[in-house]
Amino acid sequence: MSIERIIRIVAGTFVLLSLALGYLFSPYWHLFTAFVGLNLFQSGFTNFCPLEIVLRKVMKNESA
Repeated sequence: MSIERIIRIVAGTFVLLSLALGYLFSPYWHLFTAFVGLNLFQSGFTNFCPLEIVLRKVMKNESA
């Protein structure tokens, strides 16, 4: 599976999870949704994604 696909899956999961937590427990969880969205937004312009760095290191260690 490609890194880009994993990033999309993780981001979508975080958004859905934080929306559910915000609905069920506290609206402050929606700040996490905003954080994920902001990170995706800046990544589109800067091509910098912290999760991509982590995944590249993990995948490099798995292949060794």
